[in-house]
Amino acid sequence: MSSTNRNPGRAALGNPTGRFEPHARVPVHDGWELPEDMPPSRTEVSEDGTRRIITRNTSPDISFDRSINPYRGCEHGCIYCFARPSHAWLGMSPGLDFETKLVAKPTAPDLLDAEIRARNYSPAVIAIGTNTDPYQPIEKERRIMRRVLEVLQAHRHPVAVVTKGTLIERDADILGEMGQAGLARVGISVTTLDRDLARRMEPRVPSPARRLETIRRLTEAGCPVRVMVSPVVPALTDHELEAILAAAADAGAVAASWIMLRLPQEVSALFRDWLAEHYPDRAARVMGRVRELHGGKDYDPEWGKRMTGEGLFAEMVAQRFRIATARLGLDRELPPLRTDLFRAPPRPGDQLSLFA
Repeated sequence: MSSTNRNPGRAALGNPTGRFEPHARVPVHDGWELPEDMPPSRTEVSEDGTRRIITRNTSPDISFDRSINPYRGCEHGCIYCFARPSHAWLGMSPGLDFETKLVAKPTAPDLLDAEIRARNYSPAVIAIGTNTDPYQPIEKERRIMRRVLEVLQAHRHPVAVVTKGTLIERDADILGEMGQAGLARVGISVTTLDRDLARRMEPRVPSPARRLETIRRLTEAGCPVRVMVSPVVPALTDHELEAILAAAADAGAVAASWIMLRLPQEVSALFRDWLAEHYPDRAARVMGRVRELHGGKDYDPEWGKRMTGEGLFAEMVAQRFRIATARLGLDRELPPLRTDLFRAPPRPGDQLSLFA
């Protein structure tokens, strides 16, 4: 196992050019025979002037049709993150740029309020955290996610949040109240219980033990929590499946889900480089399993297969998950979140109803 750390606190080992760029960018020595260290990768945040905030999708293997992403890029820096290729659309690299050049959407709460007040709007669950994490470190000072939740709470609008960030505990007052009313639930992702592996694979995410404590605190506040064993990394974390589920059940999780490792677009090369750097002794085995899951390729985006893969290994993981969740009481279907409570709160100057 290599101890080299070229970018402390970052998972990607480089900054490969995005697939839409006409020219590749590579660092070149200036020719001076002077010892020079590359400067550390600092986090930079710019702001997005987007005009709409609710994103729609028609994917047949996803349970929601609308979502919100308060941020682009993610400082958590998970090497396996399937959202990395989205940074290429911004003219930036899915590598270090994805972890360090972040985009915040400060107008998201106001845009959301306007969009769900529209006369033709029909309420359905809004998913948050499905691309990049709404509780990544910059949320602590930006507070965009907090203000988005305040809008949803005021409208009595259902929301499902996915995160690895323990900062979500700050908003337990809102999520607890909404959870008890059938308006909110949270998914907490726990990839491994191995603290060292987690630090290498998802360098700026709170430790696994700390995430389990977040499950406990949200549950105690009244918000139902689902543990997400996601992603399951073949030959690296798959042996922990039952242990993760048991730890989450002990912490108060009421349901569970799993997703197999996905390596779309640039993520594949980034992940292979990371494996070679940190786990060279098992890199071939990991990637062999991955290709076995996807018909000999690093990834197959086909609907219905992309989340789990196919073949004997995928079936084995699915069966282990079914047995473990049944034993732990995590196999139950949660009731759908309510939409019948939705109503737009009055604004200053609005005519109030006599029958409200």
